[in-house]
Amino acid sequence: MSPRKAAVLRDRDDSDLREHLIATAERLLAEQGGAGLTVRAIARAAGVADGVLYNHFADKEELLAAALRAHVDAVHRGLPPLPAPGTTSVADNLTAYLQQGLALHRAILPVMVGLLAQPAILAKFGAAQGRERDWRDVLADYLHAERDLGRLAPDADLDATVTILVGICHDEVLAALLPGGARQTSPVSAASVITTLLTGIGMESF
Repeated sequence: MSPRKAAVLRDRDDSDLREHLIATAERLLAEQGGAGLTVRAIARAAGVADGVLYNHFADKEELLAAALRAHVDAVHRGLPPLPAPGTTSVADNLTAYLQQGLALHRAILPVMVGLLAQPAILAKFGAAQGRERDWRDVLADYLHAERDLGRLAPDADLDATVTILVGICHDEVLAALLPGGARQTSPVSAASVITTLLTGIGMESF
């Protein structure tokens, strides 16, 4: 570690240094995944001694859970806003929601898959409160609002609709991540999925 970098780190207060460690771990997770990521590697990338991490986190799992949460929140913030209920058509709006869901899963699932062998990290991640609302919850709220506006059938099974769209996102990403999972055919377009879905839950005109 250079004297200049060491001086910069010494000048940080505890909260700044904690955020610096989280940001460093987040970058490493996004670049190389969590498998084999060590305290030493994180400390070296952050420009601190190994033991410094334990001044701010109980263990590596707590740090990586915080880094994963920061990564998920950053991906959410980097996406465009979603359309509001009642604007344009339900088909166009749901296409935008599915496109965002696919983008989120492409950025997040590869990192999570790399942590499947470390369930303690995922458990701590699940227990931590994120700054951004989960896409699944936002999608569910949107669908309920459209049904309240009369733009979806009153008896539409919205829980099933959410599950279908989340499942499509999982299939699209996980199919390419699993061994031998290179997709043999072109993925179905978001617009095609929504057109097919709305034949089951849409009104005659939407």
